[in-house]
Amino acid sequence: MRHSRPLFAASVVAVALAVTGCSAGSASGGTATGGTGGTNPYAPHVVNEGFSTKGGNVNVLMSSDFQTLDPGNSNYVQTANVGQLYYRTLTMAKETAGQPPKIVPDLATDLGKASSDGLTWTYTLKDDLKYEDGSPITAADIKYGIERTFARDVYTQAPQELNAVLAADTYKGPYSGGDLAAVETPDAKTIIFHLKQPYPDFPALASRSNSAPVPQAKDTKLDYTNHPISSGPYMIAGYDRGRELKLVRNPNWDPKTDENRTALPDTFSFSLSTAQATISQQLLSDSDPTAITLDSNGALQASDAARLSDQTIKPRTAGGLLGCTDVLNFNTTTITDPDVRHALALAMDRASIQVQYGGPRFGKLTNSYLNDAQVGWIAPTLDLDAAGKPKLDEAKKLLQGKTVPKTLTYGYSNATERYKNLGTVLQQNFKELGIDLQMVAIPAPNYYTTLAGDQMPDIARAGWCGGAASGSTRTTVDPNLGPSLDGSSFGFSNISRFFDPTISGEMYKLRDTNGSSEELNTKWTELYNKAMETYPIVPLFRTYTSSVVGSKIQNAQVGYFFGSIDLSTVGVKN
Repeated sequence: MRHSRPLFAASVVAVALAVTGCSAGSASGGTATGGTGGTNPYAPHVVNEGFSTKGGNVNVLMSSDFQTLDPGNSNYVQTANVGQLYYRTLTMAKETAGQPPKIVPDLATDLGKASSDGLTWTYTLKDDLKYEDGSPITAADIKYGIERTFARDVYTQAPQELNAVLAADTYKGPYSGGDLAAVETPDAKTIIFHLKQPYPDFPALASRSNSAPVPQAKDTKLDYTNHPISSGPYMIAGYDRGRELKLVRNPNWDPKTDENRTALPDTFSFSLSTAQATISQQLLSDSDPTAITLDSNGALQASDAARLSDQTIKPRTAGGLLGCTDVLNFNTTTITDPDVRHALALAMDRASIQVQYGGPRFGKLTNSYLNDAQVGWIAPTLDLDAAGKPKLDEAKKLLQGKTVPKTLTYGYSNATERYKNLGTVLQQNFKELGIDLQMVAIPAPNYYTTLAGDQMPDIARAGWCGGAASGSTRTTVDPNLGPSLDGSSFGFSNISRFFDPTISGEMYKLRDTNGSSEELNTKWTELYNKAMETYPIVPLFRTYTSSVVGSKIQNAQVGYFFGSIDLSTVGVKN
């Protein structure tokens, strides 16, 4: 999904099955007070709900470019959000404000049919599906889109959750030769998946972006991000990297085949280099009535929080409590001692960090990466202060007799001021321990690729929306703390690089374990708790997003999964 915020979806798993509600309450109409007042400060609020008129342009203001537009190389919620407009998948995680998404058919006629032993899932494509050039969308194109994501030497951020359950442990992608035997396409409209073990939640995995069709003849590898071929209601008319993106209607998209996307605006114009403070002021002042943003927390600055109660701004503020969590990751390959990591966690003044985010209006302090809307939830066991206050005496006691690093690095996205401010709080906290924390600004478009590479700093903020579109704890635990596909090292989206031979080995085995959803997810939570005893991650906040929109914007809801305005429902009044 995203955390601008690109949320690492490595920071995004689209799984929504068992959970039908959320502690934030059910979706509300346009008159709800939501996050701008009322008895429940975390209630959802949809702006101008019920609009159905087509036409107009929506201006999307963003502080940085997308990490990628290639559905096969994306684990980011911002890409997943805009991706709804130009690509479709077998199934789809459909958003409703304030609720975990519901998995619905998209390119497929239904949610799939499982064999009696649970090892095979079969999908049939709808009739009259076409790309932007009028050519037919085929099952072979979907298979090829999945095959590409096995080429991890090319697509370093390719989603792997679907791949992990397929009987394809040795497959290396289409560029290495060979066929993905675990996926069959007996005809143009049928696609069959062969699994290693039964996986009842497979329809959710079929909503991941790697089930988006990619015609092999159009595959330009890493250059595919510049113009992915559209299977959705919009297509790319122009893309100037780092500056602007223009989407126009796809004339060969048939709304009769797509009940999930309203496709109301004629065009979407994305500005990709506007400073967040500028975005915030433009939206608050309504200088562009057709504007929205996908930046985290609606690009609002901490100093803007009080203005959300203004009666001219309050009705234009979409809001909702998300299934997304912000965390700090320790690089466990550089901070190797669990006691040192534990001490650093105890020393953090998370309450002051919350102030840098804008206070409780922007999120609830949490001691867990998981939340109570997920199947298998177990209350957190970390000994962090529930109110976010530091425990310096306990931290210093843990460090007695330890080799304590004199200097550590904190990496942050240079497009977001509060992430820099977060680092200044940590600097003050760690100074009490005799540690000098050095700040490392990372260009926003390269942020998560940096965290995944050799330049990962000692500490880095990240976010995850796996629990947002998920009924299961596995979809948070496995990507963030789990092992690689072969079980030999840490997984591709495991930013902290956590790997313990015993705990990671149990996670690897659990991937292939049969059983009830609740039973399995409880086991995943138990392993999560064991891993967290070594403090590879420090949970910060479960995010509440307030996003101010222009006065002509309609149907503006904050996606529980996306953490920003859901582009698939938005409209604009002419």
